[in-house]
Amino acid sequence: MTTSAKPEGPGGASPQDGYVKVCALEEIPGDGALGVEIDDTPVVLARSGGDVFALNDICSHAEVSLSEGEVYNGTIECWLHGSCFDLRSGKPTNPPATQPVATYKVKVEGGDVYVSLGDD
Repeated sequence: MTTSAKPEGPGGASPQDGYVKVCALEEIPGDGALGVEIDDTPVVLARSGGDVFALNDICSHAEVSLSEGEVYNGTIECWLHGSCFDLRSGKPTNPPATQPVATYKVKVEGGDVYVSLGDD
């Protein structure tokens, strides 16, 4: 399931800190993933070891949705060819993928998950 998030604020403008509320924490399965879309960007939210991570939801090898894969040992596995990506860095940990996927900043406040697609 993919949900869509739009920036909150007057006239749809992004919040000043650049974060967008995307879902409630409870919507992301423990040690699992949830696909969302933020301003037309596909994002996978993954929970691992109690932390939440956000990465681009498109595998850099086969261009399929990573949110349909499994989360384990701090990685998310592409369901099609088995490439795994480190949740912290987005770097592939095994072939056939050789290129990383983008990672995004995440914060959890009051039971809600916020993501920033912007640079630091």
